[in-house]
Amino acid sequence: MLVSAMIRRVQAAGGFAAIIQRGDDQAGAIWVECADRGQTQLLLERTTGFDGTDQWRVADPDPAVDAERYRERMERRRRSDPDLWVVELDIADAARFAAETIGAA
Repeated sequence: MLVSAMIRRVQAAGGFAAIIQRGDDQAGAIWVECADRGQTQLLLERTTGFDGTDQWRVADPDPAVDAERYRERMERRRRSDPDLWVVELDIADAARFAAETIGAA
């Protein structure tokens, strides 16, 4: 439901959003590739804070710097977590859309 909400919000604002890898509907971790005009700028991962609230943490501050390392990291994570969701949000300030969707803005 969270992934669908992010996608709808980004598309309604004129951006592009797509599911790169579909995870488990109930249990999957979520990675969000924040892109602007096709260039991935930031990788976010949904985590749970100490107070029990959902939040986003920066998993990779600049995936474009070393694309090969980024791909290897993604493959390792997919092997260890087959329930992982990977979503691309291609819109200016994509991190804001992710944060607002879980109420962390």
